[in-house]
Amino acid sequence: MGNQKTALLIIDMINRMDFEGAEDLYNNTVDIVGPMVELKKLAKQEGLPVIYVNDNFGMWKENHDDLIDYCLDGMAKDWIEKLKPEEDDFFIIKSKHSGFYGTQLNLLLEDLEVDHLILTGIAGDMCVLFTAKDAYLEGYSMWVPQNCMASEEEFYNNAALHIIHRLTQCDISEFNGKLNLN
Repeated sequence: MGNQKTALLIIDMINRMDFEGAEDLYNNTVDIVGPMVELKKLAKQEGLPVIYVNDNFGMWKENHDDLIDYCLDGMAKDWIEKLKPEEDDFFIIKSKHSGFYGTQLNLLLEDLEVDHLILTGIAGDMCVLFTAKDAYLEGYSMWVPQNCMASEEEFYNNAALHIIHRLTQCDISEFNGKLNLN
């Protein structure tokens, strides 16, 4: 692993999917669930912190268990059950596109002495893109496995991957059963 400490970020996968465009996002997300489940399992085996970074859906007074229960009533129930946070996972609630904007994510990463991130999740062309941009500005190196990110439209997902790579020079290769830790 070198001298870098890595964390896995799972962005917005706890989602009710009840918005305009949700069916397209759902259909494009189905294929990334398997690789994400495997990636999370491998990260846990390697002792990497797993951090869920999730929209709050305007639920300012709720905690993350309430948010998960709320989302389990939506169309993404099948993958939420497969990717549900475990007891030792972290959960950061965000209100904007970036996982860093207005959250304690950076403080948590500093406390965990993390300097390398694996970014996964939805919507790739918005929330993953904005989180990657802010992670880069905060000085983190990254891997954004392209088979662990989805958007409403494949064209915009691919464009976001290329923008992330161009802006940050990070690896966007697929997850193939091995962790990319640098």
